[in-house]
Amino acid sequence: MKDQNWNSYRVDAPIKLSERSTSFDFGLSNDDLKDELKSIRRKLGKFQDTLYAHGKYGVLICLQGMDTAGKDSLIREVFKDFNVRGVEVHSFKVPTEKELKHDYLWRHYIALPERGKFSVFNRTHYENVLVTKVHPEYILGENIPGIDSVESINEEFWERRYRQINDFERHVAENGTLIFKFYLHLSKEEQRKRLLRRIHLKEKNWKFSPGDLKERKLWDNYQECYEEAINKTSNSNAPWYVIPADNKKAARCIVAHILFDALKKYKDIDEPELDDKIKANLDSFKKELEKE
Repeated sequence: MKDQNWNSYRVDAPIKLSERSTSFDFGLSNDDLKDELKSIRRKLGKFQDTLYAHGKYGVLICLQGMDTAGKDSLIREVFKDFNVRGVEVHSFKVPTEKELKHDYLWRHYIALPERGKFSVFNRTHYENVLVTKVHPEYILGENIPGIDSVESINEEFWERRYRQINDFERHVAENGTLIFKFYLHLSKEEQRKRLLRRIHLKEKNWKFSPGDLKERKLWDNYQECYEEAINKTSNSNAPWYVIPADNKKAARCIVAHILFDALKKYKDIDEPELDDKIKANLDSFKKELEKE
């Protein structure tokens, strides 16, 4: 996979999701894809150790996609070789009562990665221009001044949100957070198969919710909202990548390769040098320990 152009998945100009493929496998078997992922995630794991020791950058990984797109399994498989101290996963669900007492970005600010660590957002601040745009009545629960009815949630409101999100990402990027945003692009037919699998397999039943079918009926609405959000918020400091997600194993490989390919370009991320005095006395420290 050395000749792959990983930037081809990056959104650098307006796109139409309907024109983007949802399936790609590099012509590799499932076993080959597993081996490929094992190889690249080891490299990512080593990079994470260096990032942790370096201690100046944090890495924020944002995952979005329709239900069953494979976000959970991607997190499990791609970050398997990370030191557990160096990566934190945050799953953002319906805002709590406390979270609703703050602006919608507050809970995301406090989950940002510390310097030297990775944070993975499983669903992200983009829910605030996706699910809430499909269901604008949810906005009323935020108690925003001047927003007293669904009718007052107009295009100006959404444009303001896109601006706020861009400002938020630019601010954290300028202060040392490297941002990667991945949209797992799933076909409607593949989602149907995966929902059926949740029903057919007893061990998967717990994942199924009738609400999944209600949201599925709004598929086209969600696709429009995703397309608009991606086009309005893919920037050089926080790019979106559209990942074909019908093949989970290939999607994991693509995400892992994109991350490593981009991160290895930061030549200033290196393990710190020991203090000269300590370095000069390493032999004496070694002898001291060997005498015990």
